[in-house]
Amino acid sequence: MRDKNMNARQSAMPNRAYGAVASAGDYSAGADNAPALRRAAAASFIGNFVEWFDYAAYGYLATIIAVVFFPQSNPASGLMAAYAVFAISFIIRPIGGIVWGHFGDKIGRRSALSLSILIMSASTFVIALLPTYQQVGLWAPALLLVIRMVQGFSAAGEYAGASAFLAEYAPEGKRGFYTSIVPASTAAGLLFGSLFVAGLHALLSADDLHSWGWRLPFLLAAPFGLIGRYIRVRLEDTPKFKELEGKHHVAKTPVGELLGVHRGKLVIAFAVTCLNAVAFYLVLSYMPTYLSTEMGMGETESFIAASISLAAYIGLIFLMGSLSDRFGRKTMLILASLLFVVLTLPLFTQLSTLGFVGIVLVQVAFGAMLTMNDGTLPCFLSEIFPTKVRYSGFAFSFNTANALFGGTAPLVATWLIQQSGNKLAPAWYLIGAAVVALVAILASRETSRQPLADE
Repeated sequence: MRDKNMNARQSAMPNRAYGAVASAGDYSAGADNAPALRRAAAASFIGNFVEWFDYAAYGYLATIIAVVFFPQSNPASGLMAAYAVFAISFIIRPIGGIVWGHFGDKIGRRSALSLSILIMSASTFVIALLPTYQQVGLWAPALLLVIRMVQGFSAAGEYAGASAFLAEYAPEGKRGFYTSIVPASTAAGLLFGSLFVAGLHALLSADDLHSWGWRLPFLLAAPFGLIGRYIRVRLEDTPKFKELEGKHHVAKTPVGELLGVHRGKLVIAFAVTCLNAVAFYLVLSYMPTYLSTEMGMGETESFIAASISLAAYIGLIFLMGSLSDRFGRKTMLILASLLFVVLTLPLFTQLSTLGFVGIVLVQVAFGAMLTMNDGTLPCFLSEIFPTKVRYSGFAFSFNTANALFGGTAPLVATWLIQQSGNKLAPAWYLIGAAVVALVAILASRETSRQPLADE
């Protein structure tokens, strides 16, 4: 009877689209913990999916947003302006990381995550209602910038919070697998965004896209956000946080304790994240624009290529998370950095000589290298900090690296190409990030063989 009731409750949960990952709870957790672990996995997946679909919509529509929201002196300057807004919205992310980290470490992970998805969805929905440059002039990019800042503030709490949440729910020996759900959901949001935008390009005329079609993906934020919120408010907070709260050991000022006691860990976490920041946005977000503007590929074809590589990324990310459980976080992160140092330039060079299939294979190769890093990083950042400051440490280091190097990656890549006249300039930028991450991970210690520390 108990099993029947449990199965009934599980089948009623709104996470059927996530069944393959959710069902893994029975395999790795005890019977009592399996339903809670499944709910945590589903909530983390759906929430992150919503957040990064919203981000993907802006990145993949950058060439149209450049025309709709900015004065047109030339296409390159308009695109630079669109990417500048994309980059500036990241400036607030370290501040958001501090705020959400404080909230998550002091009040609870669930409360922070439930609120962040509401803010993100509401701000994204508002983008669909914004007037264009032709309608209100410079007010259009100004309003867009404000909304993007709100998005950046909200996103600062999402990735870190979901990762810490899953790490604290996951059983020993499976943390890498479960936290890899977070980058998988991020890529799933990007994939859906890529497919959606590819469909818009295929089905709508250029005039329709510029007049109203670009608004459609942003309108989806409202229902998506409500679904994610509904799932999250039904969760309990993590056993690790509740245990700390029960002992009255919750940090009074998590950020103060983080900066005072854990500065060395913060520096390592920031430096290791630099590769994720640059590679993620260059490989998974900027690449379709690079292929269409620099390599002459059609926009529909470039989005299809990106979608295929994203699908491969999602398929590989769980494998890499599991491998990090087996071989260690440090081993996987070192291997990822070395592969980026050695292979980035040759792969970028091939983009100008290959046909569609070859370009897809290059992107899949980049995605595979990235999964070695991304499938391991959420667990590494969760394990390096104790429970008292886990959310704060993860959020601050991750968001600071992404503010400086992630959100600016498309802008820097475009600027480097313009200044140098070299289409391979983004490759050298990516190699530099890999070297920084490699040095940092060599200075760290292995975390996979130890239980999560509380203080």
